[in-house]
Amino acid sequence: MDNALAELIRISNETGGDPTLVQGGGGNTSVKTADGQYMYIKASGTALKDMNERQGWRRLRLDLARSVVLDKSLAKMPPQRREPEVVNRLLLACDDNIKTVARPSVEAHLHAWLDKCVIHLHPSAAGAYHNAKNGRAKLEKPFKDEPLPPLWVPYTDPGYLLAKRIARLVDRYQGQFGKGPAILFLAKHGLFITERTAAGALRLVRRVISRCNSKLRQPRTGKTRFVSQDRIDEAKACIERAYSDGTGEKATIWYYNNNAIEDFCRQRNAKKMLVGCLTPDELVYANGPAMWVEKCDPQSIARRLRRQIERERKPSVAFLVKGVGLFVAGTEKIAPTVRDIVLYSIFIRTNAHRMGGICILNRRQEDFITNWESEAFRKKLANGQT
Repeated sequence: MDNALAELIRISNETGGDPTLVQGGGGNTSVKTADGQYMYIKASGTALKDMNERQGWRRLRLDLARSVVLDKSLAKMPPQRREPEVVNRLLLACDDNIKTVARPSVEAHLHAWLDKCVIHLHPSAAGAYHNAKNGRAKLEKPFKDEPLPPLWVPYTDPGYLLAKRIARLVDRYQGQFGKGPAILFLAKHGLFITERTAAGALRLVRRVISRCNSKLRQPRTGKTRFVSQDRIDEAKACIERAYSDGTGEKATIWYYNNNAIEDFCRQRNAKKMLVGCLTPDELVYANGPAMWVEKCDPQSIARRLRRQIERERKPSVAFLVKGVGLFVAGTEKIAPTVRDIVLYSIFIRTNAHRMGGICILNRRQEDFITNWESEAFRKKLANGQT
């Protein structure tokens, strides 16, 4: 096995099993070969924790991945033509013997502009800052003694435009500091760590997360408050009926509860904090934020679901019922991913609210993500479809 592939599997497995770092098939990793000709990168929509020698990755020619960003003609195309063309070019850049539907990460052309080992995660600790109105300013304190400052990347639509912007910002950073950035905070897109070695990248991940968490409010530890089985069953039946009446579709309802869920539900501003969608992953996997349910009335919930559909928005699949917990409508395969997305979201919302307010995606940004074929492909894989 190529040493670069071995390093890729290592950094993927070590980070991919922690839902506070990455949820579902989100995040991606890459390692460039010693000769600088190739890059091994995570396959789109697959889970980092599941990568092994046989699956979960693709190998690309580095020059062809870089050429996508350098092609100025792509910027002139409308998004509905440009993004499929980028996916096709990244597929054509693959130089391996893999014959499955696996695509290289849609961010492969972005990774091509960074150091040898790249780890892109969606940590809740970093998300608290890059989804907060004052998050950029708040980051200065925990990282004030870094030899080189983290690079902040303002929100940009995912895909070609994001890769183009990062390539430009990295070049500018290199010109200013004589070296590329090792830490990148991307508004609503997560954290990028890039280093010369796998071990160095993993150490830096741990250091960055520790520093981010040092200034954040953490869920309490200990036992959750007892909720009777009758209350759980009653709420589950309510959500099941409401979802069926509101969407016209039947779904299995799953129940979750822990300290983080209980703490959030007990906050005075919980309902207010659940307004608006935070990130592309929250929109793709969970159809937006969880619906706040003060009183479990199936007719009222069904009306809210129908109103979402009438406004051409995806209906909620996660429901936070005050005093009971989290309920998720979905398959056995997708429900745990939605749960992890909700846990990620409520941690971020709690802390971003304390940092001056929560930044949400606007309607245009949501529409871009909803209509982006690459995100639809990721969700199909998450649901076990090919």
